[in-house]
Amino acid sequence: MSPSLLLILSFCCVALLCVRNNIRQYAKSFTKIAAVLFFIFSAITVHAEKVYDFNTTCQQAYQQIISLKLTAGQQLINQARKENPDNLIPEILDSYIDFFVLFFNEDPADYKIRMPNFSARLDKLADGPETSPFYNYCRTVVYMQRASVEIKFGKQWAAGWDFKRAFNLVKQNKKDFPSFLPNNMVYGPLLVVAGTIPDGYKWFTSLFGIKGSIKDGIGIMQQFVNSNDAQAKLFFNEASFYYCYVLFYIENKPDEVFQYIQQRKLDVVNNHLLAYMTTNLSINNKQTDNAKNIILRRNPSPEYFSTPVWDLEMGYTTLHHINTPEAIKSFSNFLTAFKGKFYVKDAYEKLSWAYYLQGDSKAAENARQQIFKRGSQLTDADKQAYKSAKSGVWPNALLLKARLLSDGGYNNEALALLVGKSVNDFLKPEDRLEFTYRVGRIYDDLNRFDEAIKMYSSAIKLGEDRTEYYAARAALQIGLIYEKQGKKEAAISFYQKCLDMEDHDYKDSLDQKAKAGIARCKGQ
Repeated sequence: MSPSLLLILSFCCVALLCVRNNIRQYAKSFTKIAAVLFFIFSAITVHAEKVYDFNTTCQQAYQQIISLKLTAGQQLINQARKENPDNLIPEILDSYIDFFVLFFNEDPADYKIRMPNFSARLDKLADGPETSPFYNYCRTVVYMQRASVEIKFGKQWAAGWDFKRAFNLVKQNKKDFPSFLPNNMVYGPLLVVAGTIPDGYKWFTSLFGIKGSIKDGIGIMQQFVNSNDAQAKLFFNEASFYYCYVLFYIENKPDEVFQYIQQRKLDVVNNHLLAYMTTNLSINNKQTDNAKNIILRRNPSPEYFSTPVWDLEMGYTTLHHINTPEAIKSFSNFLTAFKGKFYVKDAYEKLSWAYYLQGDSKAAENARQQIFKRGSQLTDADKQAYKSAKSGVWPNALLLKARLLSDGGYNNEALALLVGKSVNDFLKPEDRLEFTYRVGRIYDDLNRFDEAIKMYSSAIKLGEDRTEYYAARAALQIGLIYEKQGKKEAAISFYQKCLDMEDHDYKDSLDQKAKAGIARCKGQ
């Protein structure tokens, strides 16, 4: 029975008593009835009062979920609901589970079931007390999670609106509750992302009125991960996940990232989210052996969330050391189990390369043809895979091996393949360009910077008017070298040169890196 209905019935009772009894009797009866009704009304009102109570059970559930032990987390969420049905924290914990399932596995069947849950939870969270800092914070997190999922499923426009909602909510929450530290875990990364949006997406920031700052965002994140506050400690692993990615890709400080992982003793065995992060960053930092060891040594318990992305990561680690049989196995496992679209074209390209290097031209071509049938072109890697497949041209086998070894951090092995070679040994202009860039990149990784800059400069001359990414990447790498050497003006000029090159592969991601480099050099 609703409180309003109870009030109506109370007035009806009063009217009946006035007709049937005298004033004195009415007064006595009314007093009794009013007391009873007041008690019932108060009880219902108290019972309906929603709260945000991040209690011990919810904290335990959160820690299980953030380790990707989703089933155990769900059981604790159910327990928390039984303990207090009016507690809204289980709503956001459920949202984490849906987010991880959809973000990692991208299964359309799961999408149909789980995606509506975000809207339902936002409605429920809106019933909570606005006087709590968790009121806007929880809604911010759900909007962020929904935006990330929308991007994975090609809903960029909807993601833009949700990103704006999240940004505005947490910004307001910081004003209303400045001492509520979880705000910073979310606001910091949002500021950084908004501050590094490539020029090709400037319409996004102008349309949604979002202004970011790399410097401010990273400062906020650093304060959070270094805080001894109880709330900061509760969210430490999740905050570390964001911080490491920003430090790696935006600040370009990979050495600091891995020092942080080691010094803070991040658990890459029993926390699969941190294991994934460290594996992924290791692969991108050319630490292939480290990445492979993390994959193999992580806790194998079936309690953890099962996702094919581990096969994808293993595929990269094996291919980078030209272990083609294992690479074929891992990429095939990923492509068989994965129902999504991100990195599918890239995985098929890598699978085709493995067959190609084995000399199995038929299997290589079959894998390449799948690039046209599956996946999307939402990532730069997938775009590049599609473009390469469409050209119908297979890479130079020698340069391909050198590239893979270089990408894996096996620089001495890569250099050994190219010793004694020059641009004159390659007939195609694109092969000459790649050779020049590749030697420069190997020298760069070996800290032979003068030789690297010389080869990079040659690559820029050969390729600045071509669509391959090598010239733009060469300009970016020279900028990075000069930045390390403290030559900030020279670094900015080469970052700008990277930005000025048009119509080349990986344009968005390279522009983002160049823009971040300029911001660092200017102290922004």
